[in-house]
Amino acid sequence: MKMNAIVAVLGLAVCGVVMGEGGSVTTTMPATTQSALQTESQKIGYAIGLKVGAQLKGLDVDTAALAAGVRDAASGAKPQLTEKEQLEAFMALQKKVIAAQAAQMEANQKVGEAFLAENAKKEGVKTTASGLQYKVIQSGKGKTPKATDIVSVNYRGTLVSGREFDASHGEPVTFPVDHVIAGWTEALQMMKEGDKWMLYIPSKLAYKEQGAGDTIGPNETLIFEVELVAVK
Repeated sequence: MKMNAIVAVLGLAVCGVVMGEGGSVTTTMPATTQSALQTESQKIGYAIGLKVGAQLKGLDVDTAALAAGVRDAASGAKPQLTEKEQLEAFMALQKKVIAAQAAQMEANQKVGEAFLAENAKKEGVKTTASGLQYKVIQSGKGKTPKATDIVSVNYRGTLVSGREFDASHGEPVTFPVDHVIAGWTEALQMMKEGDKWMLYIPSKLAYKEQGAGDTIGPNETLIFEVELVAVK
């Protein structure tokens, strides 16, 4: 299979957005079993299908028609839609993607704001002028970093739902203080070596509307347990 064919198939994802739950993908195709994936060609085709399917999750896309389009293009058959009809279909898909993005952004924003409002009332939780919330778990006595310093930290990050999206797993990560999200940069400059804090970071101090990859959605509020190991 040519590389440009792979790019063309993956291009069906349009904006590369993974939609939240609530929608469905229409399918009239029989399920493919593991026993049907014997040849390298079958496995490549299925792997590409998984990637495309993940990007189309939550959108009303008929997978039988999707497969027909792939077959017609790969075989050189006459397209069943004119170029104008194809353009109209992609414009309709783009509208669905934009609408789903907007709905997800609004939902995440409301969930995050509600969480932070309740969290601010809990014992030991402090809120800064920027909206960053933190709670001291363990106090250290070392140096406090500046924005221009490099630090080593242990951390674990979760969403409000509790799902972990990243962690150092006991291996300290080293980076410049001013090369991370705003919530981290602010918090680190208040911590001392040996400190362990819980950080509750509103989306405006994290990844905002764009989110981060497939793990952090738009307008997600983030929770981190951070231990400042060393200032370098």
